[in-house]
Amino acid sequence: MKNFSVNETQLASLPRRRREHAEKLLQLVERVLQEDVPSEIRRPEDVYQLVAAEMSSLPNEHFVAIMLNVKNRVISKETIGIGTLNGAIVHPRELFRKAILKNATSIICVHNHPSGDPTPSQEDIKVTKRLYDAGEIVDINVLDHIIVGVEGFVSLKQLGMM
Repeated sequence: MKNFSVNETQLASLPRRRREHAEKLLQLVERVLQEDVPSEIRRPEDVYQLVAAEMSSLPNEHFVAIMLNVKNRVISKETIGIGTLNGAIVHPRELFRKAILKNATSIICVHNHPSGDPTPSQEDIKVTKRLYDAGEIVDINVLDHIIVGVEGFVSLKQLGMM
């Protein structure tokens, strides 16, 4: 049931009783999905659990930043850029502007590989270094850069690339 969505027009077209059942079911699904989301990030697996369902099978690269507070609790999850099949352009100013506006003390960068293989490219490593260095300047820690795909995930920090 990938990419399942229902809009208000579709719900409104249902008979009243079916619409009420559908709305209750959607509320239940939303609650179940929220239960699995970790509120505090302690390890790369927590990040993967937070983003895998929506990011692992996207047709284009999406670069997302998870904004964290002092206790590594998720403040926000922001899409910074949407790219092509094999790349997404990310500028430090866009990333850190959003982090500053959210009062984040640290961030975790995440992007997907539409190919399904989460192995980092040389460009991924270069961008990570650039973002890490920029974070040092503005005093917002870049804790990790995680690449997701249908084959799993890779943490650049775990690989020693940060």
